[in-house]
Amino acid sequence: MTPLSIAFVPLTDSAPLIAAREKGFAAEQGIDLTLVRSESWATLRDRLVYGQVQAAHMLAPLAVAVTLGLSQHPCALSTPFKLNTNGNALVMSTAFAAALDPDLTRRIDDPIATAHDFAAAIGLHRRKPVIGVVHRFSSHALMLRYWLGFAGIDPDRDVTLRVLPPSLMTEALKADEIDGFIAGEPWNTAATAEGLAEFVFAGVRIWQRGVEKVLALRKDWMEANAMTVDRLLIALSRSAAWCDDPANKAELASLLARAEYVGRSPDILLPALTGVIVPKQGHSPLAIADFIMFGREASGFPWRSQALWIYSQFVRWGLAPHDAASERAAAEVFRSDIYRRALGASGQPMPGASLKLEGALTAPLAVGSHAGTLTLGPDRFFDGRVFDPDHLGDYIADFGAH
Repeated sequence: MTPLSIAFVPLTDSAPLIAAREKGFAAEQGIDLTLVRSESWATLRDRLVYGQVQAAHMLAPLAVAVTLGLSQHPCALSTPFKLNTNGNALVMSTAFAAALDPDLTRRIDDPIATAHDFAAAIGLHRRKPVIGVVHRFSSHALMLRYWLGFAGIDPDRDVTLRVLPPSLMTEALKADEIDGFIAGEPWNTAATAEGLAEFVFAGVRIWQRGVEKVLALRKDWMEANAMTVDRLLIALSRSAAWCDDPANKAELASLLARAEYVGRSPDILLPALTGVIVPKQGHSPLAIADFIMFGREASGFPWRSQALWIYSQFVRWGLAPHDAASERAAAEVFRSDIYRRALGASGQPMPGASLKLEGALTAPLAVGSHAGTLTLGPDRFFDGRVFDPDHLGDYIADFGAH
């Protein structure tokens, strides 16, 4: 057995790692998997960068930021597998949410109208709203910025973004230190269950196939341990498929609930896994399709175009310079070639291309695949924009100067 340590943050989207260990998918591939719980993304990042673990459950933008030297000194990271698609949400305190559309179904289903309502609510609130984000280089923060910017809200001027570990969000809300937060589950559901907050949007409504957490490895270690990496990706692919099976949701929630993993009750974990969300204490549940995805539609495939979209948002918000070297380095973080090498013989369908137009699909589409038939689901951004990775500069310029 090959010993392998992977750091994770206690979130619902760590599920493929936990199932890989607990359901034997890693052991089947000859991997003795140890999962190292980390409460903050900064701690997890350092554990990976300084070699305390061989891999990490990581925010996709953080893997790009570390490689570019934006989060600390540069360290080349590689992402050969995405652990999930979608899964985050913005919740705001009940006091702030009182100024938004009281019809929660309409509020969540129409992020355009809700963005304008949110802009008006800022002026009515008793202070400049403080919104918790799990890391400035997170999909959550980029999605929030994208949505706020649409409504003419400057996220660096009109609101205060405060970085907090996911597990501390509900306590910060309770202590009136923040007015809301955007995070992965189960913390949104935990806040609504306590009557502290209401859902404002679900990430799937902002970008229908939004990139979220990834498996991150140091590039040098990945290249020196190719056979181990391939076996790990096979295990994670099988685990992700198991996690997506509706028949396994209750068991998965029970696994995640264990103290060494997420440590919240199955009742708090199950809503995100099933996509049946209670958006406000006492409200009837709402079904939100594709709220979180683990294995369907080749969800694990690391599209380089998604790495470039992340980079485009870094540039847009002044978090990174725009130059050819940075653009190339960002694209190379997502290793679709390693994914194909590891899983090519598995018989599962996978994309034939490594880049695509992001946000262009309004309906399911059968695409070219190395094996079998692969159908990609709709991947629209809520504002209808399409990201062409071959014209990144034009895309950024179209937003105007920050």
